[in-house]
Amino acid sequence: MKIVVPLKQTVDLVEELELNDDGTDVEREYLTFKLNEWDEQALEEALLIKDAGGAEVTVVALDETDADQSLYGALAKGVDRAVKLSGDFEAGVSSHARAAILAEFIKAGGFDLVLIGVQTPEDLDGQTGVILAGMLGLPHVSVAVAVEADGDGVRVTQEMGAGVTHQLIVSGPAVVGVQAAREAPRYVPISRIRSAMQAGGIEHQPAAEPAASTGLTVRRMFAPQSSSHAEMLSGDADAVAGRIIEIMRERGALRV
Repeated sequence: MKIVVPLKQTVDLVEELELNDDGTDVEREYLTFKLNEWDEQALEEALLIKDAGGAEVTVVALDETDADQSLYGALAKGVDRAVKLSGDFEAGVSSHARAAILAEFIKAGGFDLVLIGVQTPEDLDGQTGVILAGMLGLPHVSVAVAVEADGDGVRVTQEMGAGVTHQLIVSGPAVVGVQAAREAPRYVPISRIRSAMQAGGIEHQPAAEPAASTGLTVRRMFAPQSSSHAEMLSGDADAVAGRIIEIMRERGALRV
């Protein structure tokens, strides 16, 4: 089985975010980026399938900030190939354009299974996997919490509402959006990542020109406006209790 796992770099949300001058995106120049946490889950699931039955795993990423770090990390964990698609992606890539670029790469590679993170922090409705499946003409399963080889296809455990799960048998090539792997993503020491870097191993290919619209146009972004504030109460127990009573009376919750 040949598995491909697309990897995406996302903004590290511990950083303070600022908007660009147009107010249409975050200012990316001074941000740090890391591997999307759901793509990391998809990668782990691919490696578990490889461990169980000898699948061939390829990771692919667009030439975005710090993509090499994620690709070398994947090589250190045991993937067979790491491919970087070159192009000008520093300003960000829409879900439609990303899916179109990945679709061309996947078509040329003849893969049996695509495991992709179910979403990213900036794409919380999980569009990319669905769009990618549509462009490839393949079945798609989302919110997977387990993917296991089953003959010529895979058995996918899908999480439903209220913690309910059910299983699907998907025959033939498919795209699966992974919510969580069966095991926590494996740790890889920095020494192995450095060894992977010294050995090279990242293949470079030009990205296809995406023949896809952005789907959505961002007109304006802004921080939520505060309509109220929290009041921190200080003093001894009697003072705090008295202030709480005052607040309740001010807001009509207490009439005595």
